[in-house]
Order: sequence, then C-alpha cells, then structure tokens
Amino acid sequence: MDGTQIELRILPSLDQIEADDWDSCACPETQDGDRPRDPFTTHRFLLALERSGSVGPGTGWQPQYLTAYQGGMLIACAPLYAKGHSQGEYVFDHNWAQAYENAGGRYYPKLQMAVPFTPATGRRFLVRPGYEGVGVSALIQGAVQLGAKNELSSLHITFCTESECDMGVEMGLLARSAQQFHWLNHGYQSFDDFLANLSSRKRKNIRKERAQAQGFGGTIHVFRGAEIQPEHWEAFWNFYQDTGARKWGSPYLTRAFFDQAHHTMANDMALFLAMRDGQYVAGALNFIGRDTLYGRYWGCIEHHPCLHFELCYYQAIDLAIALGLSRVEAGAQGEHKLARGYLPTQTHSLHWIADAGFSDAVARYLTAERDAVAEEIEVLTDYGPFRKAQVEEQE
Repeated sequence: MDGTQIELRILPSLDQIEADDWDSCACPETQDGDRPRDPFTTHRFLLALERSGSVGPGTGWQPQYLTAYQGGMLIACAPLYAKGHSQGEYVFDHNWAQAYENAGGRYYPKLQMAVPFTPATGRRFLVRPGYEGVGVSALIQGAVQLGAKNELSSLHITFCTESECDMGVEMGLLARSAQQFHWLNHGYQSFDDFLANLSSRKRKNIRKERAQAQGFGGTIHVFRGAEIQPEHWEAFWNFYQDTGARKWGSPYLTRAFFDQAHHTMANDMALFLAMRDGQYVAGALNFIGRDTLYGRYWGCIEHHPCLHFELCYYQAIDLAIALGLSRVEAGAQGEHKLARGYLPTQTHSLHWIADAGFSDAVARYLTAERDAVAEEIEVLTDYGPFRKAQVEEQE
C-alpha cells in the first residue's frame, strides 16, 4: 500500500463496475472457492435488486454506490442509497423524522448505507484486504461529505458488524443497538442433539409443534441450487405477495427479482416449500452464507397450525446442522422465536446527523436505548428454553 491520494466515486449503477472488482472488496474470502460470509453485499445480489426494479426510480431507494480508488485500484466500496422514506430498513427512525420535520427541518432525502430490505448483520464497509484502515476511513468520510455537500439530514449505516460499529464511533458517528433472535449451533449432529439442551417442557412443546406441522396433510420439500425451478418461484411469489401486502402494504421485491436471483444466485439459496393435494401452499426462503443461514421471507395461501414455525425455524435448524453452519439468523423482531431456541442477540448501526443540536438529542436518546436493549437481552436470555447449565455454558 502506498500513499497515493484516494479518489472517491459515486456510481448510479453496478453495471458500471465489474463483478470481480466489486467482489474483491465485498467478499475477498471467495477467492479460496468457498461461499461469501453472506451473499447480500455481493455484486450479484445488489445487481439483482437493481435490474429487477426493486431499487431505483420510483422505489425511494436510489443507488449511490460509494467507491474508493487508490492508484487506479478499487480499495473499498459500500452499498449506499439516497432514501426518500424509511421503509425496508428495519432500524426504525420514523420518530426521528417526525421530530426533525416538526422542528422545521427536511429529513428526506437521507443517505442509507445498507442492504435494502435485508435485516441481516454483515460488513457495510467493503474493503480490499490490506487496506482496512484507509478504506474504512475513506468510506465513512466520503459518505459524510456526500451528505453534507448535498445538505442532507443524515446518514444511517444499518446492520453493520460490531467491529465496524467500534470504528465508526472512533470517527465520530453515533452508535445504536437493537436485538434479533439467532439460533446458535453448538456442534449439534442432529435436531435431537439440540433438543437435548432444552428444558423438558420446551423440548416437549417443540416436538409437539413439529408433529402438528408435519401432519398438515401434505409434504415438505427442501430445494437448493439447481433443484429450484421456475415453478417454485411462481408459487413462492404468491406467498410473498400475501405477506408483503399484509406487512408493508405492497411487496418490497418485484417478481423480476426472483427471476434474476434464479439465474445468478441459485447456489446461495434454500427454498422450503409445503405441498398439499398437488399444490404448494406455503414456503420460506433462506440465503446461505459461509457460516450462517439467513431466513428471509415466508408466506402461505393456506393456514395450518405451526407450519410457520416448521418452515421458518425448525427446517432452518435442520439445514444449518446438515451444512455445518454455526448460526441461523431468522430475520427481524419476533419474541416468539425465543421459545423455539433462538436467543436474543445484539445488532448494531451507525448514524450521522447533520444538525448539531438534533445530533446531541439523538445521542442522548441512543445512550438510554442501548441500556434498555442490553437489559432486555439479559432478561429474555434468562427466559430462554435452554437448561440453566446450558445457558451459562453458552454465555
């Protein structure tokens, strides 16, 4: 690494950068032929969002991909978007927006460094190995300067890693904590091995739920890679539409996203589908990382007791054990996951607020919020399904 000046560029489309170039920073670990730590910041995933129209004009997510070059070589990049709303982020700042605008400010547009519609922890500062210090510094300073130059209210870096959060705080950003429920694999060889670590009552309850779900009158199928066929996506789109309409008013992803993903990301996905009387009636989509299974979307056209738990949580545990993965991240929120073996886990985000007074107020709020989140994680962990000795061992 030399002292050549760093050049920052904003790209309105990933079509303007080669996949290998972007991925040399986003997932350098794939050079050994293995999977990326997570697929969500890869060129193929972000481009699928863009080409499918899930982000871009009319969506409120306008790509402003941030790239840093030194000596003509890409040393760092980040998925950055100009946001016209606060939808699809899962780190909620609606109250901030309301307070800011009530005080006479203009909260939108803002900058969001994130993977759209994806509340999964992962690297947001994508840096070529050997350029970690200068690369992270360039991305943070570049994003803040972009916000200030364009007189934007704020910058939000969501679901970053803990180490990235620490680096951001050192550079003056505000840290925010939240929680999700993750399942951890402690070397289990089977689902029964996992159940053996639960209290008797919780173990019996899970077995009862699985039996009830699997007795819904049909069969459950797991499709991966080339096994996933276009007709599976057609069925899953119907499920996803129903869930999206109920949760958000309209689905975040377009139908074209699933077609794009089918061609470029099949090996990154596992699709759980339930079939009854020759028709798929429910499904859950998962993405596969190097060490983590990411549960993302669920939907159904028929209600069957406990089938949601089976497809979203228990089948995910089965697959994680089979693949030797150490963790299942089952998405945002949901204290009902606790009884099913998913423990509360802290998540992190970083924030820059342009207005000094408002930034001070947010900083005070975040201090209190972090304390509350830490206390809640402690309390919920004590209420978890694991035998007491097992919980102490995990801690």
